[in-house]
Amino acid sequence: MRFTLLSRLVISYLSIFILVIALSVYAIVKIGQFNEVIQSVLMANSRIIDTAGKLTDTVLSMIRYERKFLITKDEALHLQFLSLKDDFDRYFSQLQTMADSASARNLLDNMKTAHQDYQRLFTEEVSSLKAGRRYPQSWYKEEKDRVSNTILEQLDRLRADSQHNTYEEIQKLYEAGTEARRMAIVVTAAFLVLGIGVSLLINDSITQPLSVLKKKTGEIAKGIFKGDLTLSSPPEIGELAHAVNLMCNKLNELDQMKSDFFSSMSHELRTPLATLKMGLGLLKDGIEGPITEKQRQLLTTLERETNRLIGLVTSLLDLAKMEAGMMTYHLEPRPLDPLLNQVFKEMEPLVQAKRVLLSKQVPKELPTLKIDPERILQTLRNLIGNAVKFTPEGGQVTVSARPVEEAVEVSVSDTGPGIPKENLTSIFEKFRQASVKGPLHMKGTGLGLAIAKQIITSHGGKIWAESEPGCGSTFIFVLPA
Repeated sequence: MRFTLLSRLVISYLSIFILVIALSVYAIVKIGQFNEVIQSVLMANSRIIDTAGKLTDTVLSMIRYERKFLITKDEALHLQFLSLKDDFDRYFSQLQTMADSASARNLLDNMKTAHQDYQRLFTEEVSSLKAGRRYPQSWYKEEKDRVSNTILEQLDRLRADSQHNTYEEIQKLYEAGTEARRMAIVVTAAFLVLGIGVSLLINDSITQPLSVLKKKTGEIAKGIFKGDLTLSSPPEIGELAHAVNLMCNKLNELDQMKSDFFSSMSHELRTPLATLKMGLGLLKDGIEGPITEKQRQLLTTLERETNRLIGLVTSLLDLAKMEAGMMTYHLEPRPLDPLLNQVFKEMEPLVQAKRVLLSKQVPKELPTLKIDPERILQTLRNLIGNAVKFTPEGGQVTVSARPVEEAVEVSVSDTGPGIPKENLTSIFEKFRQASVKGPLHMKGTGLGLAIAKQIITSHGGKIWAESEPGCGSTFIFVLPA
């Protein structure tokens, strides 16, 4: 039985959801148990460490004010010292209530005795100073330093003792959680393996046929219409594959019909057009008898239109050969500048008729290209001819070339009406032209740019257009050097 795409997704998501929920519930329960113990440990010991830190700051402040008073004999400093003594007593009382171990209580007793000695020594100094009596100042200083150091040492030991107690409690938690961790690892590994296995299995059954379909659509976009798609997949994708095969077969038939039609039509038209051209030439030259001037003008018009039809047929045949991969290119090392000069000379009558300025910018150090000269000439004629046709009277067409990274870039810029952004890609497709409105709107076959793209691509290069409506257009192609 083949499950549908929806049922596979539901099974996949439901399996993963159940596994995640089960693992999450287990983890939440265990984490809650550990959090309760950790919070109790951290609250008790962190309060001791915090209060001990405040008491240390108080002792250091007392020493600072006491020394300043002995030097300046400023009564305000003495009062500040006495206020710090009250802070010391308050913090000390808090530590006594939090101490729950014999070692902590012993440290507090030693600290209390040292503080009482410190207070006594300072009080004796204050009395001697106020009475104007001489006393051994150096001895008092040494004794006060000794007892104050004792207080600070006891506070450091108290903090270290609290940190040690915290470590021991956490160690106990670690030991208690070892079994839970082992269980969590086993459960997690099992869930991961099961979840990944189910996900990969279902994901592969969906993505693999989709990847084949994606590849097939890429082939269709390139013009490869083979209806050979076979998939073992959910019913929806299987039906889609069958529809793609039908579409490929139809496209293949249409493409073959189109190719046959253009090939037959081109061959059938070429012979009578050639005969028609020859007959018009004979009549125009007066071989069959004298003709009037009006008859000559009419024959000239007919000859021009016949040449245009022959050019169209030739373009159709060339494009059909290029698309079928039957076009033969004769590559040889050739400089680009002589080809441009030849096209400029050919375009001279059209340029003069349109009163357009045609110029080129080609550096002397331009590298030689390995090209088919006739085909590159065909490309240049199409691009430069289009630029001249769509440039208004008094406008300018500029052809430039420059070396770029082991290649040569050629650009044809005009001051015409420009091309809409949405047409910049489609204009290189056969029978497609840009939507140019106004007095310069011209009808054409839409084959010139398609042929140019085929020629440049076959030479290993690339071609594109840059334009904005009202700002002219630039056609650029790059050929490897």
